[in-house]
Amino acid sequence: MNISIGNDHAGTSYKLELLSYLIKQGHTVTNHGTDDEDSMDYPDTIHPVAEDVSNQKSEIGIIICGSGNGANMTANKHKSIRSALCWNSQIAALARQHNNANILSLPARFISLDEAKEIVDLFLLTEFEGGRHQRRIEKIDK
Repeated sequence: MNISIGNDHAGTSYKLELLSYLIKQGHTVTNHGTDDEDSMDYPDTIHPVAEDVSNQKSEIGIIICGSGNGANMTANKHKSIRSALCWNSQIAALARQHNNANILSLPARFISLDEAKEIVDLFLLTEFEGGRHQRRIEKIDK
C-alpha cells in the first residue's frame, strides 16, 4: 500500500517508529513530516499528506501531532479527504467501516506507541462497509 505520513515536532518520535514499522510490513511510505523536535507549524507537513491522498498518489495518509486535532482540521480542508482523529482501535475501525476515512490522525501526547501501532494496523486492515454509509459520505462534499 502507498501511504503518506506527516507530523509536527510533537509527533516526530512516533512518526519515525511508525515509518520503520510500515516499511517492514512492505508498505511504500512517503515522509512529509519533520524528522526533528524543533518547533514547527503542523500545516506545513499535513497539507502535502492530504494532497497526496486527494490526488491518489497515496491510498492512505497518517498524520501525527500532539493532540491530533490541528492535523485533523488541516487535512479535512482538502476536497475528498475524510480524516479521522483516532485514539483507540475501535474508533479507527469505525472510521474506516462507516466513514471510509482515508487519513488517520493520531494524538501523540495521549496514546502510547503500542496503541498507535494497533490503531494503524486496524485502520489499514479495516474495509469500508459501503451501503447506507456510502450515501452519507456522498453528502459530505458540497
